[in-house]
Amino acid sequence: MLLQIFASLSHAQSDESAAAPERQDVTSEDVAAALSDLEEPMYTPFIELYLLEESKALRKEMQNTRAELIEKVVDKELSVADKTMAYATDTVTYFFYLIAGATSVLVVFGWNSIRDMRNQLTSLAEKRVNELVVEYESRLKSIEEQLQQKSDIIHQNQAEIERTNEVHSLWLKASQETSQQNKIAAYDQILDLRPDDVEALSYKADAVLEMQEPLWAISLCLRALKLAPDNGHAHYQLACAYAEIGRWEDAIATLQKAIDISEAYRDDASVDMSFEHLREHENFRALVFNDQDELDDRDA
Repeated sequence: MLLQIFASLSHAQSDESAAAPERQDVTSEDVAAALSDLEEPMYTPFIELYLLEESKALRKEMQNTRAELIEKVVDKELSVADKTMAYATDTVTYFFYLIAGATSVLVVFGWNSIRDMRNQLTSLAEKRVNELVVEYESRLKSIEEQLQQKSDIIHQNQAEIERTNEVHSLWLKASQETSQQNKIAAYDQILDLRPDDVEALSYKADAVLEMQEPLWAISLCLRALKLAPDNGHAHYQLACAYAEIGRWEDAIATLQKAIDISEAYRDDASVDMSFEHLREHENFRALVFNDQDELDDRDA
């Protein structure tokens, strides 16, 4: 639907260009007229339904993956245990063969009695078996820790997906609200889920400005800029709030930072009612209406 609006505005601009030799800027009245001509709503619930279905499918797929991973790890543990027992049995058998051979040799040469040799070899075999048991227990513990880590990651991803879906729903809700109070309530819910959401802070500041609360807006913008110093929207809203309380120089300096980040804020400032008292300010005119032809048009 946004394409329809831009198409309508472009059509209107092309008609005006044909009638006049010079290009005219799109005003807020043109946008309002284009919006009134919309034949269909800009938002459809099928988009949200599609996103929720995709998230549900992704969650099921992750659960299936987790079950398969657990099954493979269990099979691997059983296989390792079987190999361990087989290896231990073979080792003990070989030790007994060695014991028998060594005992025969020692008896022949009279180095030790059969009882002493049996005790020594038995102790050696038990020591070796214990070492093997400790080694494989360590390996199994490592496998369990890795499995637990992967399980935790899966749980975290599932929680993040659910949180993202909820935040997306709240953004859609806020975009449809006409009451500034309801918008602020939606932004507060987003901030409860993501306290460091800079966009939610800056858009909440915008809604607060509409309610004629510039000091509140300044607090929100400063909080957002502390998290993201290069956020252009927060700089722009802060400039509007400064202008609302009469801090002209701070407003112009902050607006300069916003324009340095994005030139689009220059056009926004030229029609924003928050800067109404700065229209005749020399620094503001030089910043916003830097094109002499544009400045003459605005004066006319």
